[in-house]
Formats: sequence, C-alpha cells, structure tokens
Amino acid sequence: MKKVDFKSLIIFENKDYFVINKPPYLSSLDDRHEAQNILDLARKHDENSQLCHRLDKETSGCLVIARNPDAYRNLAIQFENRTVEKIYHAVIHGSRNFENELVDRNLLSNNKGVAKVAKDGKPAQTFVQTLKQYHRHTLVECKPLTGRLHQIRVHLAYLKAPICGDTLYGGEPLFLSSLKKRFNLKKETEELPIMQRVSLHAFSIAFDGMEGERIFTEAPYPKDFRVLVQQLEKSL
Repeated sequence: MKKVDFKSLIIFENKDYFVINKPPYLSSLDDRHEAQNILDLARKHDENSQLCHRLDKETSGCLVIARNPDAYRNLAIQFENRTVEKIYHAVIHGSRNFENELVDRNLLSNNKGVAKVAKDGKPAQTFVQTLKQYHRHTLVECKPLTGRLHQIRVHLAYLKAPICGDTLYGGEPLFLSSLKKRFNLKKETEELPIMQRVSLHAFSIAFDGMEGERIFTEAPYPKDFRVLVQQLEKSL
C-alpha cells in the first residue's frame, strides 16, 4: 500500500479530537503484515493520540481519535452509555425494503475472529433502513446500538441480506457483467469485482465534545464504494 498522507484523511479537528475518513485496507492498530497503521500515523500527527474505537481493516469511513486522556475517557463513557450515534452504509444482495427494522440477536465470536448469532452470545442490536433499491441489490443504512465484532455483517447475513463482497458471511463479489447486459470482457482476461472488499462504509458519527457540544461528522464515500453505487444507478 502506498504511503498515506494522514492530514488529508482528517475531516474534523479540534483541540480534543480529530475524526478521519479511514481508507480501506489500512489497519486501525498494529498489523505485522503492513508497514503502516492508523494509530502510528495519528501519533506522528499528535503524539498523544488514542483511538476511541476501531474499524475492520477493509471498512472505510469515520474513525474518532482522542488527543488527550480526558477526551478519550469522555468518549469511552458515551460508547458505554450508547449515546454515540454511528451510521454505516452497505450494499447488500437482494432488492429489500427495510423500514427501520431492528435486528436484536446476541453475537458470539471465536478466537479466529469470526462471529455468529447465538443465544449465549453478547447482546447486539442494529437498526436497518433501505436507502435505495435496485434490481438485485440494495443500498442500506445501518445504525448499530452496540459494538460487537462484525455486528453489522452478521446481522445483515441473519436477515438473508449479506453484504456484497463479504464472503466470510455469505456475500458474493459483485461483477459489472451482472449489471450490464452488453458487457464484453477482453479474451484471456479475468473479470474483477467492481469492489474488491466488503461493501461497508462508516458514513457518519455523532458524539458530545468536552464542552458538551454535539459533534457530527460525515465521511464521503471512497472511490471504490462511489463507483459501485454509480454502477448500480446506471443499471436501473
């Protein structure tokens, strides 16, 4: 992965926090397979940086970083009290009309980093709302009330609406040939998916700052997610 310009990722900043639009394929914390990660890059920008939460390596979008211990503690309490509002966008298989549907299913994760719905798991709740229906896919908005491992991915799979590209939980890659009737691929060329990762983006986050002010930040879609939605629009 090419060297990341960390300052270009910042979409909000004050004396206590900065929020970045995390690019896909970049780990939040140390990854022995990668030369760079978000925490190391953040500490070059501000040596006191602490990540207030995490995003999966493939997931893009809003990630909050505290600049001092008091700010970190302030947000940690809000996460514990479930007053942080997070919104994710995902492209799922199937044309589905969800009207603020609540998925209330406990999740259990194993030591290999895979989660599943299980009665003896930890409580997990996600609201799902349809944003746009296409012929065979849907752009959905997901609001997690809890923060379990792979929560949105597993809850959508439970609804039989797995995320495109999420092969771990039943999703399949989305190819342009499945959207365009007259699609010609050059001979001896292998077609690649429109988006070569899980189609999930942390679109926005809202929380209270140190002065009691409500901080709300949106993260624009990265190029691959934007192109995917554009192709779905063209297929209508």
